[in-house]
Amino acid sequence: MNPNNVYKGADSLRKYFDPDFQPPLPLVEIPDKLNPFRSDGVRIYAKMMTCLPANNVKCLPAINLLESCVKPGQTKRVVEYSSGSTVISMSMAGRVFHDIDDTRAYLSNKTSEAKLKVMQFFGLRLKLFGGPSQPEPLDPRGGIQAAHSEAEESPSTINPNQYGNDANWKAHYRWTGPQLMRQLPEINVLCTGMGTSGTMTGIGTYLKDHKPSVTRVGVCTAAGDRVPGPRSLALMSPIEFPWRNAVDAIEEVGSAPSYSWSMRLSREGLVAGPSSGFNLQGLFQFLEKRKKEGTLQELAGPLGSEIHCVFLCCDLPYQYMDEYFQKLDESHFHPIENRSLTACDLYRYDEAWELPVEEAISRFYTSVFSLRGISSQIKQGVTVLDLRRPEDFALGHLPGATNFPLETLDATMPSPFRDAVILQKQWTELDTLAKGGMAGDSIKGSVVWNKLQAGPVLVVCYDGDTARVATSVLHARNIDACSLKGGVRGLGPDPRVTETNTKSGLNVDVNEVDYTITPPESVVSVGAEGGL
Repeated sequence: MNPNNVYKGADSLRKYFDPDFQPPLPLVEIPDKLNPFRSDGVRIYAKMMTCLPANNVKCLPAINLLESCVKPGQTKRVVEYSSGSTVISMSMAGRVFHDIDDTRAYLSNKTSEAKLKVMQFFGLRLKLFGGPSQPEPLDPRGGIQAAHSEAEESPSTINPNQYGNDANWKAHYRWTGPQLMRQLPEINVLCTGMGTSGTMTGIGTYLKDHKPSVTRVGVCTAAGDRVPGPRSLALMSPIEFPWRNAVDAIEEVGSAPSYSWSMRLSREGLVAGPSSGFNLQGLFQFLEKRKKEGTLQELAGPLGSEIHCVFLCCDLPYQYMDEYFQKLDESHFHPIENRSLTACDLYRYDEAWELPVEEAISRFYTSVFSLRGISSQIKQGVTVLDLRRPEDFALGHLPGATNFPLETLDATMPSPFRDAVILQKQWTELDTLAKGGMAGDSIKGSVVWNKLQAGPVLVVCYDGDTARVATSVLHARNIDACSLKGGVRGLGPDPRVTETNTKSGLNVDVNEVDYTITPPESVVSVGAEGGL
């Protein structure tokens, strides 16, 4: 045992995956707010099988299955029909314990795209099969038999066969059952789902052998419904494991409460997937029936005052996220504010594209001497693009700037980063103009398009933020663009900006004003003759 939970050395991963070298998996009592039977003396505990190295309950069977059938020096490939957790666990355990890098999953073509990507993420080779998503193990048309046939054809390939190999359920007899008894010797009820039935067969058989008074509740999916992992009772018939002797009662559960309870558990801190909520709902149904029958207290036994129940948390929710929104209505989720922004402002930003005044002047202008002192000229081959209203541009602008006014921009608007409606409008206009200019379809856009592609571009607006949006759009079209941080309002104190002129923001004779800016090596005085 490894009480400090530390794994060192060349075999660190083997130790990490070895159930005999790990501390016990957490057994956590759920809070009273999630336990409708707490006032009846019922205590409910979640066995967090998600804390296994592969983050799912199938990690233990995968280890045991491979241990039972890998031939050292001969086995090079593992093939298994699996909807996800078992074969993902096999791929990891195969690498860790047996140095097998080729694990192949046969699975249903009805598997979600998200789940397929998860399996690809873990390095699995995938082969899809049509027909029922949960084929009968002996059906010659199904993927289970296809995996079995492939293994028979090659001595270097094995099919561990989670549906028929007793090493599946014996993993839980070997590890999970004994661990539960050590952690909670007062256990009265065990509840878990029935898929291959390996989990219930293993734990249920162990409890029958070591504490026969425990009531074992198996949970199957309701007829015509689907929860990832468990099977319907009808599909359990061909399973050859001795599961019938491992259960005392069976509950059938639908998908909606399974996803709902999974979400409630996760929000309270017990992060668990749909089959975990499925198991908890099955336990609730069983307890409710006993309560109505007046036999609930009998579960505690002759010496007990409280009823101690355990359900298994078998998986995590993340790969099923789309399904939560399909199974549960919108009342289960808080709405997203500014949802419209998911369709706009789609390109990257970079702080390096937002230039302080001094750096912008130095990069885009040269200083020359004139009768008025030091003034500024725009550099050859660069473009200064001013997005402000024409009337504001006419009152003053940077030397050599080209006015490209946006219909969605004026001096009175707040920053687009503070107002989602403004951002959506401005980004849409900019993106449309950029696309049109690039394709030559927009007269307004194409007028300046060749100029923008000729060299670096400095984009200017009132406060710098709309120009920053424009820079993002231009870079998405491979235009070398920067924005003037703070816009024209950041050039320095502007005596022409008054509270009385809300339309243009400028309210004084431009010929009476000079701006003084300090670039890295010179002082530039830009007056009415040269722009601002």
